[in-house]
Amino acid sequence: MLAKEDLLEIERMVEQIIARQPEVKNNANVRYELDLRERTVRVEEELKHQRDLMIKGFDAMEKRFEQMEKRFEQVDKRFDQIDKRFEHTDKRFEQVDKRFEQVDKRFELMDKRFEDMRKDMNTGFMEMNRRLDRFMYWTLGLVVSATLLVINFK
Repeated sequence: MLAKEDLLEIERMVEQIIARQPEVKNNANVRYELDLRERTVRVEEELKHQRDLMIKGFDAMEKRFEQMEKRFEQVDKRFDQIDKRFEHTDKRFEQVDKRFEQVDKRFELMDKRFEDMRKDMNTGFMEMNRRLDRFMYWTLGLVVSATLLVINFK
């Protein structure tokens, strides 16, 4: 242990060393530290503000994405409706095709009937033509016979 006189001597020496140091340096360090703290606080506040702005931006983007999803769902519904319309139209075309097939069958039947009628008419015309030929020959024969009779008996 040190004696009281030694302690007093050490205390006096420390006070002299402290007295030699200018207060400006101490004050400058304190001011510099205060400035740094103020700047740090301002930077932290600005970072907090930036973080809040980023969170708001992300929330806004989230809402926009939700709106876009809703729009895509609406577009999908519209495409589904259009697909249903096309399916309905395809069914109508199939029905129309069936109707045309039926009409084609009817036309084929009509063609067969007309062909049969044409054959019958041709046969009828041939028969009538044959009869007219016979009638003409008979008429000619009678006219010639009557003429000969008139000439002979005159």
